[in-house]
Amino acid sequence: MPKIAKELSAIEVRNLSAPGLHPVGTVAGLGLNITATGARSWILRTMVGSKRKDLGLGAFPEVSLAAAVSKAKSLKAEIKAGVDPVAKNAAARAHIEWTFKRCAEDYIALHRSGWKNAKHAQQWENTLETYAYPVIGALHVRDIGVPEVLRVIQPHWTTKNETMVRVRNRIEMILAAATVAKHRTGENPARWKHNLDMILPKPAKVNNRKSHPAVQIKDAQRFMAQLVDTEGVSALCLRFVMLTACRSNEARQAVWGEFDLDSKVWNIPGERMKSGRPHRVPMSPQVLELLDSLPRYEGTALLFPGRDIEKPISDMTMTQQMRRMEFKDETGAVCVPHGLRSTFRDWASECTNYPNEVCEMALAHALTSATEASYRRGDLFEKRGRLMADWASYVTTKPGASNVTPLRTGTA
Repeated sequence: MPKIAKELSAIEVRNLSAPGLHPVGTVAGLGLNITATGARSWILRTMVGSKRKDLGLGAFPEVSLAAAVSKAKSLKAEIKAGVDPVAKNAAARAHIEWTFKRCAEDYIALHRSGWKNAKHAQQWENTLETYAYPVIGALHVRDIGVPEVLRVIQPHWTTKNETMVRVRNRIEMILAAATVAKHRTGENPARWKHNLDMILPKPAKVNNRKSHPAVQIKDAQRFMAQLVDTEGVSALCLRFVMLTACRSNEARQAVWGEFDLDSKVWNIPGERMKSGRPHRVPMSPQVLELLDSLPRYEGTALLFPGRDIEKPISDMTMTQQMRRMEFKDETGAVCVPHGLRSTFRDWASECTNYPNEVCEMALAHALTSATEASYRRGDLFEKRGRLMADWASYVTTKPGASNVTPLRTGTA
């Protein structure tokens, strides 16, 4: 058993500077440890069972001499009563540290660099902070079951379904990662299939998601003709969206370096695609003609810059342009840029015999069949080229003119 050293005063402890463990008295084994770099902390060197252990009591001067003495006495009393303070602290850390909130923060930190933009990470943080943390944030992940997950999402399932679908998916991924890290065991209580789907109604039954108002097929040629007669970057960008059936953000952020004019291919990098995968767009003669007419701006590589030449035109600017044009869908809603993709898809389905997979790949949609996706290696580029050429010919035909287009059949 260590002897009790000479009792040092608070001033004497403060004046200690030589590296090493300096006994301070009052409690046997209590000392101030000073490293070679000058860092100082309290150590209680004592026997725990049959082993000698060094127990940390905190940094000095944050923990004063009097506080260190008090902590040391308490630990000595626990050890005398048969408690192993090292094992006790380890158990406490295991229960406190691996709460759902801690696991969620770790998951976000690890995956943040792989997400496409900062907004995505912010959405994770905001939804978990708003809905999950107040209910299960302080719970250890091993204590979270189906009832706890339902307490998070069930109250909002019918009123905020789209958000709750995302929250449920995020909880599932966080708990899956916690299981892999061995912070919990068993089935994932946030899993949807054969689990929560037995309790909650399907999202399609309760959500109020509406399709984007789309220009009707019968109005497509008139819409394009009006765009051609309209000046401004927003009208040019909408023409480009219409001809390529791309997403508006893919068009707005397009830069000249993505275009191979000789090969008639627009190569969109994966980081700008919703799927995260690179996508090739075959360019029709009408698209090439439009690109040839676009001005090249100094100080930017963007095709469609906004007022700040270094930033793309905003989505709202394009939306406002369509509002001014006052084209409406079959319900009377004013059409929006994203709806132009639906116009293309409606035309492809109702006016052509192109196979579904060609049309879907033209929209850069993922194949819904996992089996088909696993076997398909190509991107149907040649077939999509013929499809997009027919579409461009259709929409650029003047309204009222003879517009019979020799559309391909199932042999496309």
